[in-house]
Amino acid sequence: MLKKLCCLGISRRQAFGNCSNFLRVGKENKLSNARKTLDHFIYKSIDQKQNDYNNTEHQEEKFIFITTFMTLFKNHNGTSLNPTKFQRDNIWSLMAAGKDTTSSALSWFFCLLSRNPIVVDKILKEIHSHLEVKVGERWHVKELDEMAYFHGALCESLRLFPSIPLNHKSPFLPDILPSGHQVYPNTKIILSYYSMGRMKSIWGEDCMELKPGRWMLKNGGIKREPSYKFASFGSGSRAWVGKNMALSHLKIVSTVNYDNLPLTYRVSRMSSRVSTRFYCTSNEAWS
Repeated sequence: MLKKLCCLGISRRQAFGNCSNFLRVGKENKLSNARKTLDHFIYKSIDQKQNDYNNTEHQEEKFIFITTFMTLFKNHNGTSLNPTKFQRDNIWSLMAAGKDTTSSALSWFFCLLSRNPIVVDKILKEIHSHLEVKVGERWHVKELDEMAYFHGALCESLRLFPSIPLNHKSPFLPDILPSGHQVYPNTKIILSYYSMGRMKSIWGEDCMELKPGRWMLKNGGIKREPSYKFASFGSGSRAWVGKNMALSHLKIVSTVNYDNLPLTYRVSRMSSRVSTRFYCTSNEAWS
């Protein structure tokens, strides 16, 4: 079987993986068991939340993510997907894709803002002028998209410190890159988003500076850069489908923190080790 797969143009490594998956041995068997464990946990959580929601009075006044997600799914006419599996896939995506990347982006964003107080003042003015929020009032997440300077500050942070600084790709078949370089299967092509965000040939002589204005149009709107230039969210057909959701998460958390909590940043050096600590203090009690 291994020889037949190799004759079809599949590499030995891929052929071995396909055989292991078919026979359920080795790492493929471990991966299969791990997936079953994960599915059991997610499906059990979905059933529990749905039962709690069905047994709760005043359902319209209580917001539960899973049941709200299901309601939106049912209102989407013409779909033939399994609703429970659809929920499972999206919950798994949120668990896997939005945890480490979002926390990393927020950490570097707060770090950069702590070193640029002028940028912080402009962001706070924009937040108060656009949202006009008083204590205890609510605002809609779509209102955050109107703040061009705030959006630019987040993009600048992701440009200088992308959540995924390095990525690699391998061609399935021999190919020629636009640069003229010949590449073959199993060739590792390293993409350094970290380096791209700091190249003068791409972002100009001030590429190392935090300038949210580079993401703003002359009329005050948001300037959209092409994905091949700003590749922190991938590019082309490999672009992340959760880009807008990730930006919304970053804006929500940043707005809540900077609108209610004074945040200070400190870097302490101990011999060759550097530790970064954030301190959030508030005169009001947490609710």
